[in-house]
Amino acid sequence: MTKIDEEVEDLTTPHFFLDRPWITIVWDDPVNLMSYVTYVLMTLFGYSKERAHELMLQIHNEGKAVVSSGRREEMERDVQRLHEKGLWATLQRDDQ
Repeated sequence: MTKIDEEVEDLTTPHFFLDRPWITIVWDDPVNLMSYVTYVLMTLFGYSKERAHELMLQIHNEGKAVVSSGRREEMERDVQRLHEKGLWATLQRDDQ
């Protein structure tokens, strides 16, 4: 097999086309109260009070937390909804 054939084969193997999920990240900010961040996570994502509080503490202590994952279009919508509530959020491909 020639080098070109090997490269073409690598590009056409199924693992090349697998789409990694996207994630929505909420970042810590100096503006929003911790109770408000917990409320927003409960309201937008349906998290229990305990889970939303846990995520809020991660945002506060570590500077960020992943709050949702899925297809890019869904994560873009989640980021927009978080922005509408005044939270700083971004999306990126999942590194895992």
